[in-house]
Amino acid sequence: MTDEKQRISQLRAELHQHNYRYYVLSQPTIGDQEFDALMRELQDLEARHPELFDPNSPTQRVGSDLSSEFRQVAHKYPMLSLANTYSEQDVRAWYESVSKGLGGEPFEVCCEMKYDGLSISLTYVDGKLMQAVTRGDGVRGDDVTQNVRTIRSIPLVLPPSDYPAEFEIRGEILMPWSSFERLNREREAAEEPLFANPRNAASGTLKSLDSRVVASRQLDAYLYYLLGSQLPAEGHYENLAAARHWGFKISEGMKKATTIDEVLDYIAYWDTERKHLPVATDGIVLKVNSLRQQRALGFTAKSPRWAIAYKFKAERECTRLLEVTYQVGRTGAVTPVANMEPVQLAGTTVRRATLNNEDFIRSFDLHIGDMVYVEKGGEIIPKIVGVNIDERPIIAQPVQFIKRCPECGTPLVRYEGEAAWYCPNDGGCPPQIKGRIEHFIARKAMNIDSLGPETIDDYYSRGLIRNVADLYDIEVQQINGDGSRTKSAQRIVNGIQKSKEVPFERVVFALGIRFVGETSARLLARHFKSMDSLMAAGLKELQEVEGIGEVMAKSIIAYFHDEQNRLIVERLRGYGLQFALSAEQTAAASDKLAGLSIVISGVFQHHSRDEYKLIIEQNGGKNVGSISGKTSFILAGDNMGPSKLQKAEKLGIRIVNEEDFLKMLS
Repeated sequence: MTDEKQRISQLRAELHQHNYRYYVLSQPTIGDQEFDALMRELQDLEARHPELFDPNSPTQRVGSDLSSEFRQVAHKYPMLSLANTYSEQDVRAWYESVSKGLGGEPFEVCCEMKYDGLSISLTYVDGKLMQAVTRGDGVRGDDVTQNVRTIRSIPLVLPPSDYPAEFEIRGEILMPWSSFERLNREREAAEEPLFANPRNAASGTLKSLDSRVVASRQLDAYLYYLLGSQLPAEGHYENLAAARHWGFKISEGMKKATTIDEVLDYIAYWDTERKHLPVATDGIVLKVNSLRQQRALGFTAKSPRWAIAYKFKAERECTRLLEVTYQVGRTGAVTPVANMEPVQLAGTTVRRATLNNEDFIRSFDLHIGDMVYVEKGGEIIPKIVGVNIDERPIIAQPVQFIKRCPECGTPLVRYEGEAAWYCPNDGGCPPQIKGRIEHFIARKAMNIDSLGPETIDDYYSRGLIRNVADLYDIEVQQINGDGSRTKSAQRIVNGIQKSKEVPFERVVFALGIRFVGETSARLLARHFKSMDSLMAAGLKELQEVEGIGEVMAKSIIAYFHDEQNRLIVERLRGYGLQFALSAEQTAAASDKLAGLSIVISGVFQHHSRDEYKLIIEQNGGKNVGSISGKTSFILAGDNMGPSKLQKAEKLGIRIVNEEDFLKMLS
């Protein structure tokens, strides 16, 4: 036991050091195979000795699938935002105001990159990560410690050094360009909404209730501010240099300036050079370096007087439009795509940009060969924002939207009120067929996570599947290949069979009825309670469901009137999928909350927030995300946000605690 305990300590220290050298210094000293072998050895030892569990062990970086709501934590030091400026003139004015505020005393400015991510506060005690909290409203934030432990550039345990017994270090959680582009490629293949930029992707990832998701998305972090009662130096720059020595990832781009010209030179340099960084930046942060002088300058109501953020202008480049191609999605929507001469923009090479629809093309009077302006700015998905008409070639031909599906040749249609053109051949158009199957297996639908887009494409090309019902006929021997993949084949078949337990509302969503999203499917399931009732519903009955308009209602009717769709639905019934609400769900339903719009806020004891949302819907209420004059009441748990409480008091909205809410329904 003693030998194994010592080996666990030794492996943890060794793996922490390898993580630091790889993710912070970019100077690995061992290969991936050797690292993985050490990690497996540690995992095996920890499994034999659960009493030695340590939340900061390197093995905990893979995350867990245990879901939990984030509790709110008060910041020891408020996390204030910075005042923004967009011009050289504003920077000069700030510099002069600092000089005036210090009575002409000389001062240094620490110039730093402004990373475009999610602000985080990390607390260390005796060299161990104890807590990670988001900015929140600046006074309180969400405790995301479990998720932050999966980010490999954030040290879980510091090597012995001269750091204080307790301190706080702040920084930015980021998604590198490489991770962001990979994630959006995966979402595009699954026909899920793309993240607009790495900041949104990082924020959405860090707030995931499944820390395995966080671990898989390979977030990064840069730290930029040290706080505590026993800091090593009286200078901000010097404190960060010490933090780098302790093992934190601190930007190498930091620089001290002693004149306004040096500050402006720094801004000018990084306005161009930032395009080569592996992560997104949107400006420069300027801070008075001396902590004594920072205290003398103080704060306004919203931001420190000793710091300011300079924001870069949105990036725009001009390149040539070579051709327009067309993509067909699972709903049959046809999206035009601009194919352009490659151009560097915001750290990536851009060759393609969405053109949205025919109206968008007409608004710019696009011609093949046009010199087009492409922009990213804060939104990383490239978009065409203008055309240089003066550079248009004499022989340039206007872009004509296609009339037939590029995949199956079927004439396109445009539905009333819709901007997109559609291929109506949903039963015979390959991208639509494969897209519907990919939608069917998605996490929020049937959740068959053993399958993926590439596997679906393979099964389709081999003739194993032509619709979603065919999935339930797949046998192990059909997908076992040469016999060497028995385990993975069995896992796929088991995953398909397990999906039969998925509740009715998700089955409705999984069908992929045009215009019916996750929320609409849930409302339809709650209203009609069974597939038979939904299939038999007429236009008027469907429109009685809140949120179901005429266009969606007609789409539902058209779906179930299609003979091929009805055959698929009946096959799914025969395979044993859930085609009605469970007895428990039906029994729980009431109209006690009918007509009420309810906001949920805080952390609860008896049920999770998602469970309360379901309870509200089961009892006829409506979940709303923000407080307004139309809000009936707020279901408030512990740690309700102060901004929501203030707004509720201002509007006279009633606050209902968890116990009273449950009494209302008893």
